[in-house]
Amino acid sequence: MSLGRSPNDHRSAAGKRARNDSGNKVTVVLGAQWGDEGKGKVVDLLATESDVVCRCQGGNNAGHTVVVDEKEYDFHLLPSGIISTKCTSFIGNGVVIHLPGLFEEIDKNEKKGLKGWDKRLIISDRAHIVFDFHQALDGLLEVQRQAQEGQTIGTTKKGIGPTYACKASRTGLRICDLMADFSEFSTRVKNLVQQYQSMYPALKVDVESELKKLKDYAERIRPLVRDGVYFMYEAIHGSPKRILVEGANAALLDIDFGTYPFVTSSNCTVGGVCTGLGIPPSNIGDVYGVSKAYTTRVGIGAFPTEQLNAVGELLQTRGHEVGVTTGRKRRCGWLDLVILNYAHMINGFTAIALTKLDILDVLEEIKVGVAYKINGKRVPYFPANMEVLQKVEVEYETLPGWKTDTSAARKWSDLPPKAQNYIRFVENHIGVPIKWVGVGKSRECMIQMF
Repeated sequence: MSLGRSPNDHRSAAGKRARNDSGNKVTVVLGAQWGDEGKGKVVDLLATESDVVCRCQGGNNAGHTVVVDEKEYDFHLLPSGIISTKCTSFIGNGVVIHLPGLFEEIDKNEKKGLKGWDKRLIISDRAHIVFDFHQALDGLLEVQRQAQEGQTIGTTKKGIGPTYACKASRTGLRICDLMADFSEFSTRVKNLVQQYQSMYPALKVDVESELKKLKDYAERIRPLVRDGVYFMYEAIHGSPKRILVEGANAALLDIDFGTYPFVTSSNCTVGGVCTGLGIPPSNIGDVYGVSKAYTTRVGIGAFPTEQLNAVGELLQTRGHEVGVTTGRKRRCGWLDLVILNYAHMINGFTAIALTKLDILDVLEEIKVGVAYKINGKRVPYFPANMEVLQKVEVEYETLPGWKTDTSAARKWSDLPPKAQNYIRFVENHIGVPIKWVGVGKSRECMIQMF
């Protein structure tokens, strides 16, 4: 008779070991509206205590502003954690990288005082490359849409959509290709340009000039490039680490769940974290949603709570609502809790950061969109069809304004009771606790509630 362990014993031991070795959890920060919610501030706050900060999707169509010691840094491809000298910044495989844009961003931020970034930045070898001709094509396609349909999608013309389309059609080129044989890489680039020009004869490309620049960039980034899947595996399963993921764009711009077709080209909801970094869902820890205390949107597309009136203008002016990436004025309106509920359905937020509360300080009364009606009947979902969404009737609750400057508030008790009521109303309606309230631009202006 065997005295060894039975197969069931073995499975039980393996299961126990797997549970004990599940690794570090990853904290995620995601936009809960149409972007521009102030994610950079929340990431910056958490990055000061993080060992690794990751970008998982999007490209330099995203823009995060971080203010530290009265210096304002603008990040587009660089993770906001790059400011922290104790933190590794990782650009994951789900990000699309325009190398000239990356180095332009580095140069600008170096002039503002960013130092030692090259010791703290790692780039996944599986990330796709945005070429200059992708950007040219992006502009060309917008011109065509305007001519054919009388409207554009409102892209940033940064080449993001064409690059993701290239990726999906399996003709894209990745950082690992640039790191390999440059002659083979050049041939593939030329073939791709020929393919594009056969489809879009108006597309002008100086392929030799672009290749010459890329050869130089290849040597500049070579020391930064790593196998991203293995890097993340080691980060999760090595020594205890605080790992933070910074989502670009936002739930309502997600390629699957956003206000399609007026969306971005990547998954900027929680699923994009797993696919954009190569990590298991079991390693996702807290998921923080970021929302303004009102709603903004850049570009065209449905916006049910938009205020095309004095209120919208006041929010735009007081909030300095201009896109970091595009310089376009943002459209403004009341806080839309239908959108926040929808974003929570998809992302499962642990808590919310509510930013820019101080912008509402001067209002006598504040409206909050609490439900949508179609043909006079409340609907419990967020409509997928844009024509339907354009026609929804918003049901509002009106709350009294606090008519008090909140910008100096640093703790919950510093806020006027009516501002506290507003925050609690939002919290109760979406069923998610509000962990931070923002009352200004700098790091110190984020009130932590718990």
